[in-house]
Amino acid sequence: MTRLFVLMTLALSMGMAHGADVRGEEVNYSDNGTELNGYLAYDASADGPRPGVLVIHEWWGHNEHAREQARRLAALGYTALAVDMYGEGRLADHPDDARTFATLIRGNQMLMMQRFEAARKFLHEHERADAAQTAAIGYCFGGSIVLEMARAGADLKAVASFHGALATQNPAESGKVTSRVLVLHGNEDPMVPPEQVENFKKEMDAAGVDYRFVGYDGATHSFTNPGADEAAEKFGMPVGYNADADQASWSELERFLADTFGG
Repeated sequence: MTRLFVLMTLALSMGMAHGADVRGEEVNYSDNGTELNGYLAYDASADGPRPGVLVIHEWWGHNEHAREQARRLAALGYTALAVDMYGEGRLADHPDDARTFATLIRGNQMLMMQRFEAARKFLHEHERADAAQTAAIGYCFGGSIVLEMARAGADLKAVASFHGALATQNPAESGKVTSRVLVLHGNEDPMVPPEQVENFKKEMDAAGVDYRFVGYDGATHSFTNPGADEAAEKFGMPVGYNADADQASWSELERFLADTFGG
């Protein structure tokens, strides 16, 4: 698939045909003195506060991929905040740096929750967001984060993980998870092997979680990111963009959020 076709597909998915007036702006918030650099996207033509969606980035950091997803959500009528989990807008350009950044957050449950809560608080207090209607979605690293937030009982209506890790040191407990959960998974993802998938499903079933799991044949890690092919070639990583899985998983998310918020 050519890059031009990918960009045209994304443009259409952003809702240009639906009359949305999508705006995006840099925003700053903080966590215990650490500056966090986010990106807020919304439909300026929409009246009143809209359901809010937090967008958690891949392990590379708060990059254009996360911002693009926020704009796509804004085109659907949501107010979306692309979150900065690393602080100060840190971005990795090598897998070793990305691993270091991600491990710092994933290995510290308290820090992870603080960074997430700082973003949730910022979105809740924004005039364009309905504080009573909040969801969170995440990609790869971000997918694992939103699942951890659901397991921790965060005040969210729904979470959706795209090609995120499913293993946890803090399994869901019965009655604690109040969020609806959607997992969108590449069936050829070597970073999330079949046994991890089966353990996750058993965990969700045992805890009585309202969840949906969708696997895509032929899709591997980072299947939603058009830049994944470049990373695969440059670093020999088992990642790759899959246009069919990208489009199908976004359609799943649209239905999931519409059902959650009654849209």
